[in-house]
Amino acid sequence: MGKGGDARTAVSSSSSNNKDAELSKTALTKYTWAEVQKHRTPSDAWIVYHNKVYDVSDWYEHPGGTVIFTHAGDDMTDIFAAFHAPGSQNMMKKFLIGELIPESVEHKDNHQREFEKAYRDLRAKMVMMGLFKSNVGYYIYKQAFNMSMWALSMYLMYTSDSTAVQLFAATFMGLFFQQCGWLAHDFLHHQVYRNRRYGDYTGLFWGNLMQGFSVQWWKNKHNGHHAVPNLHNSTAISQDGDPDIDTMPVLAWSLKQAQSYRELQSSGKDSAFVKFMIRHQKLTYFPILLLARLSWLNESFKAAFGLGAATENAALEYKRRGLQYPFLEKAGILLHYVWVFAFCSGFGRFSVGYSVALFLLMTCSCGFFLATVFGLGHNGMATYDADARPDFWKLQVTTTRNITGGHGIPQWFVDWFCGGLQYQVDHHLFPGLPRHNLRKTHEL
Repeated sequence: MGKGGDARTAVSSSSSNNKDAELSKTALTKYTWAEVQKHRTPSDAWIVYHNKVYDVSDWYEHPGGTVIFTHAGDDMTDIFAAFHAPGSQNMMKKFLIGELIPESVEHKDNHQREFEKAYRDLRAKMVMMGLFKSNVGYYIYKQAFNMSMWALSMYLMYTSDSTAVQLFAATFMGLFFQQCGWLAHDFLHHQVYRNRRYGDYTGLFWGNLMQGFSVQWWKNKHNGHHAVPNLHNSTAISQDGDPDIDTMPVLAWSLKQAQSYRELQSSGKDSAFVKFMIRHQKLTYFPILLLARLSWLNESFKAAFGLGAATENAALEYKRRGLQYPFLEKAGILLHYVWVFAFCSGFGRFSVGYSVALFLLMTCSCGFFLATVFGLGHNGMATYDADARPDFWKLQVTTTRNITGGHGIPQWFVDWFCGGLQYQVDHHLFPGLPRHNLRKTHEL
């Protein structure tokens, strides 16, 4: 529990009656924005919500994991609304330590405050219009379609002795993995069910069992990305940056990031490896992303079985909070590899070398399909330092782009292939919005 929680508990236990409790509420300390910004590490984390200051230091029990620390020393009002169910703010009361002095927030003028109010009013209007309500029939159809892709790939691999058909089946299975990613993404963003546990269970099916990806690993990584897209960590010990661009030394997304490894060298200069990778990343970008799924499989297995983590952020979450669904995480991943082994081995007909080749084709084709969407939706957009981030709206809009058809590519194919992320801007502003309502939102 955060220090704010300890403080509030102490106040509550010392208050002899309701009158004393009311006095404790009115005696909240006033803090300036500069004071709040000093507390931006997991062990010393203050956050602001509607001009109230909360101390969530070391709150690894947060239901959403360590993503809460991405906004340490900052205002979380809009990202909180984007990710949480109505009423979730009641959990924050025990962490309340004071109030923000609005006049001390010098980087916001009246125009900015009016803009933020307009965004919040738009969100409220969308709720009233029912845009956040999902169409269960749509998601039944999407899941049935995905399972038909899986069944077709399995059937072709089981029945055909043609090398061309087998290669097609492996590539098509890679496309199936990509489409599973979009489905798991929808369910784990809680776009479908009001009961979030149902979303988690369905995510375990499409994530762990069908893709081999750990749900908790994905949540830690993806929720952090949504909270702070294209942000660099403010310090070496902070956790307020986007894990999706934490790709050094093989890829850099800004000049500052390209130079960030110099502090790790005693000479203060880039190593030969870093120089080579950054100089040639325009050539290595797609080859690296072809192999990205191998990295994600590795990190997921490590997360599910307690064998380590790729980032300090994830390591701390696993250590302090543990897995939310430890048995289901492990069982899903093990069963995934059972059916993948059967598929890649041609149900026992193929040699080891050919089976490995099919596995790599399946895995790398999925990496290519995913990289196409990620590259179009995020790469090449603005990057920021975490301690100099813009407001929520500008951050989400300037780090994402929408994808449209054209040049012979029909929009219906773009919509299917991108799985909702063709409306990347809209999705980042309203991540809980069901996929089938993104077009309507975009038209607003």
